Amino acid sequence: MAIFTELIKARLTLLVVLTTLVGFYLGSGSPVDYLLMLHTVFGTALVASGAAALNQLVEREHDARMRRTESRPLPSGRITPNAVLLLGVLLSVIGLAWLLFAVNALTAMLGALTLASYLFVYTPLKRVTVLNTAVGAVPGALPPLMGWAAATGTVSAHGWALFAVLFFWQMPHFMAIAWLYRDDYSKAGYRMLSGIDPDGRRTAASAIRNTIALLVISLYPYLLDLAGRAYLAGAVVFGLAFLGCAIVFAREPSPKTAKRLFFASILYLPLLLGLLVADKETKKLTAPRPVSQQSELPAFRG
Repeated sequence: MAIFTELIKARLTLLVVLTTLVGFYLGSGSPVDYLLMLHTVFGTALVASGAAALNQLVEREHDARMRRTESRPLPSGRITPNAVLLLGVLLSVIGLAWLLFAVNALTAMLGALTLASYLFVYTPLKRVTVLNTAVGAVPGALPPLMGWAAATGTVSAHGWALFAVLFFWQMPHFMAIAWLYRDDYSKAGYRMLSGIDPDGRRTAASAIRNTIALLVISLYPYLLDLAGRAYLAGAVVFGLAFLGCAIVFAREPSPKTAKRLFFASILYLPLLLGLLVADKETKKLTAPRPVSQQSELPAFRG
């Protein structure tokens, strides 16, 4: 079980599941189709788990060179590459089939796009260009759009707004990690911005730019009437606090300020998404009842 948990990157898969849930819930009408939600979460979790296992298979030699990954199941020899290949392919295929037959074709297509872009575009680009971080943010931002597509059968502007929030959130999050482990990444042969940025200025500038973009993008759910004023106020406060941590990191790039930025990113996302969900619940509770339910008095007939 420990090996399986590490292979599927359980914490990352949990994040994928949670963001998919948020997208599904926000796209759902009333009442929520909980059976469809369960099918969506199950299929998405299988695809994410398969992608994580196959990613570790491809990167096993590079993981062996990094202190933070050398103890993973493949580099440490606790499981064979053939076993991981079989597991990863089975999880991915079953997950995509589940989404296709139990949810809808659009969600399955988005799942396939997530899997393909993660394994065949982002993973090899990590050893080619520093732009891999931006490319890798695409599959990382697709799960809430998958949830929206599962609930609505469409990829409307509301779903893309959720995608954009996840996309820009990942950038400062990744920059903090890349700065903390820049020596490890360089040793493993990964091309990260932090590896060619000895004073941290370019890494910090990227974190600031994307945190500002995130602050702006986070207002779109309000502008699209997906959320109300409570969300708007929270998004501004959370966004400014996150930006403040990025600015502190820019002024003094160090492990201490990078960790602060990293933990700020970890706090920001669940707070923002939680506020989105809570605001929808509040709108449901305060929405006026249909006319037929507002009064049981008989209509006046003249």
